[in-house]
Amino acid sequence: MTGSPAVGRSGGHAVRRSGGRVAAAICAAVFLTAGPTDRLTAVSSTAASSTAAAQDPWPILDHASATYQTVQTLTADFVQVIENPMVGPPDTTRGRLFQQRPSRFAMRFHVPPSDRIVADGKYLWLYTPSTTPGQVIRSRIPDAGTTGPNLIGQFVERPRERYTARYVRADSTAAGWIDVVALTPHDSTLPYSGATIWVGRGDGLVHQLEIAESGGQIRRVWLSRLQLNVPVPTAEFRFTPPHGVAVVNQ
Repeated sequence: MTGSPAVGRSGGHAVRRSGGRVAAAICAAVFLTAGPTDRLTAVSSTAASSTAAAQDPWPILDHASATYQTVQTLTADFVQVIENPMVGPPDTTRGRLFQQRPSRFAMRFHVPPSDRIVADGKYLWLYTPSTTPGQVIRSRIPDAGTTGPNLIGQFVERPRERYTARYVRADSTAAGWIDVVALTPHDSTLPYSGATIWVGRGDGLVHQLEIAESGGQIRRVWLSRLQLNVPVPTAEFRFTPPHGVAVVNQ
C-alpha cells in the first residue's frame, strides 16, 4: 500500500457502505500504531523478494501475539479506507478508537460526525445516522468461541492455529523496520479471504492492516496517537439509543 488515504465520502454510495463499518468491529482484529502509509518506504524489489523467500513469518507472528497478551486497554486515532469497485469511490472515515479486553470496543467517528460503533460486553451497537438515520443495529456478542470485536485477536491470537502465513517484505520507517506478513485463514466461513499486517520488529505491534473482505471489498486501517494500558472512560463503552431511534436486532 502506498500513499495517504484521501478524505471523502460519496453521497448515495454511503448508504450501501454502512454495513461495512460493522465488519470493522466484528472481523477486523488488529491494533495499529503507525500513521498513513506514506510513512513507509519499501526496500528494493530485489532485496524484498530475496528476503521474503528466506524469511520465516512465524517468529514475527509469535512476537505480535506475545505483545498482544500484554495489552489490556488501547486508545488511538484511526483512519479507515474502504474500497469496493461495485459501489464507487473509496470511502474514508476517521475518529477515535477505544478497546478494553476481552469484549469492550468502541469507534467514535469524527468523519462522518455522530456515527458510533460500541461493543458494551453484551451487545454490539452499530449507529450510523450519516447513512441510515432513525435506527441502530444491535447484535449479541457471543459468550464463547470468539475474541470479541477488539480489532486485535483475530490476527494475533493463536495465529498458528488459524492461518497460513507468508512473509511478504520488509519496510523501513522512521521508527525502525517493519515486517509485512500475509495471512490466509483456515476457516473458509470467515467474512474475509485474507489479510496483510505490518509488524514492528522492535515493538511487536501491528502498524498497518489490509483485509480482503467478501464481495471484493478491501479495508485498510491506520492508527495514530496510540496509548496502551491507560484508563478508558466507561462512557465510551455504553450506548443508549437516542429518542425516536428504532433498535433493529440482528
